[in-house]
Amino acid sequence: MLRTRQPTRLPGPDDVDAAPDLCARDPAAHVFVASRILDGGPGSGSSAAYGWFDDGELEALVWTLANVVPVGTSTASWAALAAQVRKVRRRSASFLGPRDEVHGLWRAAGDDFPAPRTIRAEQPLLASHTPPSQLGVRLDPRVRPATIDEVDLVLPAAEHMFTREIGYRPYTGSPAFYRDSIWRLVRAGRTYVVVEDGRVIFKADVGSVALGACRVRGVWLTPQLRGQGLAAPMMAAALEQAMLDHAPLATLYVNDFNAPALATYRRIGMERVGTFSTILF
Repeated sequence: MLRTRQPTRLPGPDDVDAAPDLCARDPAAHVFVASRILDGGPGSGSSAAYGWFDDGELEALVWTLANVVPVGTSTASWAALAAQVRKVRRRSASFLGPRDEVHGLWRAAGDDFPAPRTIRAEQPLLASHTPPSQLGVRLDPRVRPATIDEVDLVLPAAEHMFTREIGYRPYTGSPAFYRDSIWRLVRAGRTYVVVEDGRVIFKADVGSVALGACRVRGVWLTPQLRGQGLAAPMMAAALEQAMLDHAPLATLYVNDFNAPALATYRRIGMERVGTFSTILF
């Protein structure tokens, strides 16, 4: 393939292996994008991602559906990829991913986006290959996968967590679309819960699975039970089941100002492997 002056394009069928291989250079950081690609994101006519090519080889890409997520980008590719990212600004709600890449791409493209509502510049990326029980961490036996008939129990917990984390409700009007996203996670066995007295008091989701890694998200404990030492055994049980059910490398990222969450994750054996940033607008 000849070098072109514009080294960016939409990945196509010929790049079906190259894109996951690029993500595989850092599975903990890029499991989200890898999972979307392997689920059929890029393809003929799709604008889900833009790739940056050097002598015909895919060297970087940016995922552009709902969130702008860079993979393998650098000063060499930011300007060219920013030109593509501007085209999809109307459908994007955030930039997120490895800190240096997020801020580099934002410097190149951010003037064409709304002013940031929140910049979370320091989000430790944590990971573990070791099931917490092997470290002597107690597992809460009540943690289990949610069942399909519990979707409406999970919904208020998920809504509360999202609203507190992002700053606005996950839907306006009917919750049907949001409920469907919860249903799909539950159906796939990716939502772990503790249910007591007909309500969810703890939940954690596996949002992405690829490359031998799984990304945990949506961790929530009912406010009435916080500060009582319950979070670590529950989270340990959820993490251990996710590692057994979905992938042996478990990863998540957390805000640096969330000291209780960081302490909990350290207690169950998760270690820092990188830093993310999120720019919400």
